[in-house]
Amino acid sequence: MTRHLPPTANIAEQMQDGLLVAPSASNNMGLISQVLRDIAPKQGRAVELASGTGQHCVAFAKTCPALTWVPTDIDNARLASIGIYVSEAQLDNLTLPVRLDATQAGWSTSTGPLDMIVLVNLLHLISEAEARIVINEVAKALAPGGVFLLYGPFMRGGELTSEGDERFHESLVNTDAEIGYKDDFDVIEWAQTAGLNAAQILEMPANNLSLVFSKPE
Repeated sequence: MTRHLPPTANIAEQMQDGLLVAPSASNNMGLISQVLRDIAPKQGRAVELASGTGQHCVAFAKTCPALTWVPTDIDNARLASIGIYVSEAQLDNLTLPVRLDATQAGWSTSTGPLDMIVLVNLLHLISEAEARIVINEVAKALAPGGVFLLYGPFMRGGELTSEGDERFHESLVNTDAEIGYKDDFDVIEWAQTAGLNAAQILEMPANNLSLVFSKPE
């Protein structure tokens, strides 16, 4: 589902060739890659949900070369940008993007068992109902022992912990009352209810979190 967002929520510069460049992705892809080095399975199949510009998937494929990475998105401009990044990278373990709406129930039936799923900066841009669908489908798509890395800004125990987070959350809610920051405790509970184990909660720069979940063997 496509939602209306404030201008600050989805900043990406479009280059003349259709390539998209997001400053946030440029800033955090190295940090997220460091987390992946520690938690990613040794080998297997990995999907990045809502891949956006395509910057992340290239970085992740380089970081975890033993995993075969499949980027996904629903937006035509972003799918085109991802395709450019993938083609330019020429990595044997990175495929062309696949159209997939992570907020639609049932997408897990199309992926086959996955060893790794990564989702960056989406939950605050969708509703609670959509977020729960994403997590439920992730739990279904993961193979036993599979790992889910969820990165982004969250409320901490029901509280917004910085003025910047308060302003951003308010701008989201004012644009669409159904979206906005999700609470870290709620997200962990949703994942556990879906059948995942909470493995790690990692503090990240810019007041973000990396939440790491695993599917029981």
